[in-house]
Amino acid sequence: MRYWIFMMLCNLLIPLCMFGFGIVFEKHPPKGINGVYGYRTTRSMKSEETWAFAHAYCGRLWKRVGSVIGVISVAACTAAFPSGENAIGVISVVLIMLQLILLIGSLYPVEKALKENFDERGVERK
Repeated sequence: MRYWIFMMLCNLLIPLCMFGFGIVFEKHPPKGINGVYGYRTTRSMKSEETWAFAHAYCGRLWKRVGSVIGVISVAACTAAFPSGENAIGVISVVLIMLQLILLIGSLYPVEKALKENFDERGVERK
């Protein structure tokens, strides 16, 4: 039982972080462009407008993705509970790999939206 609880908590780390940072990025983004904290890509750091847009867009996306993969993770762990520690371990590794793929893959729609809404200098297209 302790192993299952530990793995459940491990499986919820990424979804909870995505959901939490989604709320922070959407409601309270970093004040200015910086190299330490925030959604930091070359395109998002071109101007204050791209910086704000990227955080709002990424925040909404991470809230949705984090909540969906959180529910899926809880359901998968609950279904694996009677199967034993080996099954729980395998399911947890698969879940975490999928979560990481979704976390890294979430960069693509944000960058695509930035490219569609801003020119190369970071000026918004009308």
